[in-house]
Amino acid sequence: MRLLIGILLAPLLLFSQDFDYSVSSIPEGFGKSANAVIRSDVMEVNIASRRMMRISCKRVVTVLNEAGNDAVMGYVGYDDGIRVKEVSAKVYDSSGKLIKKLKRSDFVDVSAVDGGSLYTDSRVLLLNYFPVAYPYTVEFEYGLSSNNTGTIPNWFFLRGFLVDVLQSRYTISFASPELKPKIKERNFGGYDIQKQVLENSIVYSATNINMVRDEALRPSLPKVMPHVLIAPTNFYYEGYEGRILNWKDAGEWMDTKILSGQGALPESTIRMAQQLVAGVEDDLEKARKIFKYVQENTRYISVQVGIGGIKPISAAEVDQLKYGDCKGLSNYTKSLLAAVGVESFYVHVEAGEDKIDFEEDFASLAQGNHVILAVPYNGEYYWLDSTSQTIPFGYIADFTDDRNVLIIKPHGGELQRTKSYIEEQNGQYTTGEYHLTAEGKLRGKVEITSHGQQYGNHYFLETLEKLDIDKYYKNYWSNINNLFLVSHDFKNDKEKIVFKETVEIEAEKYATSQNEKMLFVANAFNNPQYAPPRYRTRNFPFQIQRGFLDVDKYSVRLPEGYQIASLPEGITLDSQFGSYQLAISQETGDTITLERSMKLNQGYYSKDLYTTFRSFMRKIAKHDKSKIVIHKKVQP
Repeated sequence: MRLLIGILLAPLLLFSQDFDYSVSSIPEGFGKSANAVIRSDVMEVNIASRRMMRISCKRVVTVLNEAGNDAVMGYVGYDDGIRVKEVSAKVYDSSGKLIKKLKRSDFVDVSAVDGGSLYTDSRVLLLNYFPVAYPYTVEFEYGLSSNNTGTIPNWFFLRGFLVDVLQSRYTISFASPELKPKIKERNFGGYDIQKQVLENSIVYSATNINMVRDEALRPSLPKVMPHVLIAPTNFYYEGYEGRILNWKDAGEWMDTKILSGQGALPESTIRMAQQLVAGVEDDLEKARKIFKYVQENTRYISVQVGIGGIKPISAAEVDQLKYGDCKGLSNYTKSLLAAVGVESFYVHVEAGEDKIDFEEDFASLAQGNHVILAVPYNGEYYWLDSTSQTIPFGYIADFTDDRNVLIIKPHGGELQRTKSYIEEQNGQYTTGEYHLTAEGKLRGKVEITSHGQQYGNHYFLETLEKLDIDKYYKNYWSNINNLFLVSHDFKNDKEKIVFKETVEIEAEKYATSQNEKMLFVANAFNNPQYAPPRYRTRNFPFQIQRGFLDVDKYSVRLPEGYQIASLPEGITLDSQFGSYQLAISQETGDTITLERSMKLNQGYYSKDLYTTFRSFMRKIAKHDKSKIVIHKKVQP
């Protein structure tokens, strides 16, 4: 017991009056190339009972430049279930002199919601300090208490890039053995992380962690950063006690406790839904109509991750107010589908461009930041995101694709994988032609047809104003200087999930003159010129999260009176990362045809292969810039 008391007091002793906050006291070897130095990052979590959890956090961060401000993390969220017992901050100058004290009343208290009165209790306290000089040091601390013990803070020893960490400590204590949480350690290799297991507590600590730099194509942070996952076994959450050992338990508890009673709709709404699908026998078509109704008659409001709990507002409230967060809108859609006899399931997912899976062997309510629906039909699931007013039925873009998610069913939870679009399904097909004038001006017409994930990169264009469309194409065709958008036309086939763009452009001086000759890059319309950056030492593996296939074919008409002086040779590249083909040929005297194909394979690769991958991509970029040389015909 004395040892436990000593451990819990250690963070307090660290910040005695003798602690030196000056920048000069940072040990040699730290802070030279970093944006910030975390002098100490200490959190203590105490589970006093099923219905009481206390959290205290104290963080001292020296910010070396403007880019390091985010490392302070000077905010704390709260709502009806989380009470802020104390929050304060002290600011020191570079010499360690105290220049400002901030108490709770000095923090900015703002809503955590972007609109909608249903979540007025979801708030964030923000540190209200704007630095006048760098470097400076912030000591930020807060204390929370909550009756909810269903989610316990996880811990990252490295919280970002270009940030040194001198001390990181996480303590979880529990009043009895039945309150001992489940723990999973991730990515500890290569880091000196100490663990102490006592009778009623577990302490993790690490010291002197050098910063890491971000790297292109690195996997998601949970796959590479050292961290600890924490989840309760026996808990109390939002009015209900629970016991979760696995995902089956998690789904059953969510269904019987959290979702139970939230799906009731007014009789008038049920009749409206049934009338909406009158005469339709196919369940998938019924689901399409209901999904369209939700898109056209509700709006989405964002509630910040970690705020607002896991319980959706009732379907009746969404029906009345016509808005909700992802939980509320998904629950509302589920209720409407049930009203017309279509089965669907509530789904927790960790959404974002990075694919982050639910841990198969570690069930916790803390996993997941978004809710969608799964509609079973003919042996497969159709995934519906009710927060989007534009996304096609059954289409999931790179926000929720290809990852393990929790499907919540009456008999328990199941982990299933959302739809994955393979390379050929993520197709983009570009056809067109352009004409060069004797002054080097380009006039062209292009059709771009997109499928799969590449559909998600283009279909939003139909919602933009003309000025934004013009900006988009100038960026998309950044290889073409002086681009002028003559016309555009979009066709969005939401049934087949295909988006087609027909675009006419002009560009002055696309071809350049040199010694009675003209030079121009043949590949005008799909030329990203991307080459991964070079690293002297690569630290992380790399991941191509989504593969794709691009197929391009267009013709080039030469200026009148000109003929070809030289054509680039074609090439075929094959590697484990994909393939590339380029062929440029003369069809008639004044017409050239370009055919290009590029396939990039999805995959997770060792860092040792990065140089080989970079070489492959550099070769593609080089050949995409291949130039054609033409000159005036010799007059007889």
